[in-house]
Amino acid sequence: MNFKILNTNQKQEILDKLKAQYGITTLPGMLIQRGTERIFLFQGSLTEKQIKVLEYTVPIERIGIYFAKDQHNQIRLSIDGVHLLQDQIQKGIIELNEEQMKEWMSGNELVIGQPVKGFVIMKYGNDFIGTGKASENKITNFIPKSRRLKLKD
Repeated sequence: MNFKILNTNQKQEILDKLKAQYGITTLPGMLIQRGTERIFLFQGSLTEKQIKVLEYTVPIERIGIYFAKDQHNQIRLSIDGVHLLQDQIQKGIIELNEEQMKEWMSGNELVIGQPVKGFVIMKYGNDFIGTGKASENKITNFIPKSRRLKLKD
């Protein structure tokens, strides 16, 4: 089975990583892992037992919201995960100006002058706009093509 409901200890491990990376202290719901990396956050009324019966009867493609990936002992929040937890995010934030935001939302990498490494949250004004991976002097973009901004020249 490629489907696993994370127990209390496993959820706490994810939360500890989120706290260290972003300052996040609570996760409102049940965590479900698909494959080796993808984590979904479920806030519905089904119990663990009901979800397991449903998965056994009819394989579930996904349940809950795609929330994050656990990659190389770090958590990369999805865009939806960032929006869901934006009120808790206190660190790991890269503030963008308007030009950088347009580049980022177009799916491009950003060249930065900060020695930041690891997963970071991108923010423009009051809006959180996704997650990137900072290495050396650039930030790799993870915005899916379907969500990218199409700029006219």
